[in-house]
Amino acid sequence: MFNIALPVLPAIGQRWLTRYAGQRPVYACILGFTETALIPNISAAGATPAARRLTAVADAEFLYDGPSAQATYPLPPLVAGVSPALIARAVITGQGVPVYLFNAGLPQPPSVPHLDLGGQPAACVSSGQALPLAVVQQLFSAGMRWGQQLGQRFAGQYLIVSECVVAGTTTAQALLTGLGYPALGKVNSSHPSCNHGQKQQIVQSGLQRWQADPQAQSSVPFALVAAIGDPMQIAAAGVALGASANAGVLLAGGSQMMAVYALIQALWRSEMTTQPGSTPPGVRMENIVVGTTRWVLEDASSDTVGLAELIQVPLLNTQLSFANSRFEQLRRFEQGYVKEGVGAGGCAIAAQLYQNWSLDRLVAAIEHLLETCLTP
Repeated sequence: MFNIALPVLPAIGQRWLTRYAGQRPVYACILGFTETALIPNISAAGATPAARRLTAVADAEFLYDGPSAQATYPLPPLVAGVSPALIARAVITGQGVPVYLFNAGLPQPPSVPHLDLGGQPAACVSSGQALPLAVVQQLFSAGMRWGQQLGQRFAGQYLIVSECVVAGTTTAQALLTGLGYPALGKVNSSHPSCNHGQKQQIVQSGLQRWQADPQAQSSVPFALVAAIGDPMQIAAAGVALGASANAGVLLAGGSQMMAVYALIQALWRSEMTTQPGSTPPGVRMENIVVGTTRWVLEDASSDTVGLAELIQVPLLNTQLSFANSRFEQLRRFEQGYVKEGVGAGGCAIAAQLYQNWSLDRLVAAIEHLLETCLTP
């Protein structure tokens, strides 16, 4: 019916697609920052550490306002290619999708309307002390409240829950490893060939420092996020759990959203589900799936499908291709650069589900937006 692949748990994914076909999505992007992003060469989502510090606020401004010669935070130059925000923005504007932007923890607030979840930027994963535990609990509670509100407001529809966290695939690997999944060699990155060795060194340093603490509680998901996570992860888990009672949730992203899904499972199974302020009644795990791009799945330097099978994630992916695009910047996606971000894959999936856009029409909309950006 749709040009959407279902490589893992296809029966669950197909039921989800059938349930939400024709429903207008709601776009929610959770913005966060980790000082892991300042490590040289850790990410291609910004050519320099200074640029990577502004990537999230620049993407937020572009998602909300589109291209502007007077942008407060222009999209930063990447190592190669263009921001995946172009894909998301083309769908949001072309199909009239409502937008909610959440600040889970940024060095500076976005310049456009947003909702503050009361978080803070995370310290580097290698520290083993990324966030105060109280901040993690606050982010989860705030995310869950907003998820409940949006789920009730848009009952029967679905949320595209996306993220913007530079170096977030490194915090994803840390979280997955801490939860007991053998994630080494499986996560993606914004580089054409994943920097697994660099990620693993950072992750192991953080986990070892945390586990050396006599008060470390590896079985408690909140404590693990506080040690080696980022603010987006726990906020997104709260939003998804809160919304799932009344609406669908498309966790839009690759490795980062698979880590969020694994965190949701851990929260669901842990004693936290029986304590005040934790997961609400009526949570429906079958309403939550992960959706990403073809570039993530076809990344030869990672193993997205293998990781999804380990976690048991219902995985969807768009077949969007820029192979025949007239813009070299977009063809860079086919060379392995960028791959995903700010829910690009989820938005491409939604473009087919809601108004049944063909992939050709989607490419045309993205090219038109890029042309507008390039026009002086």
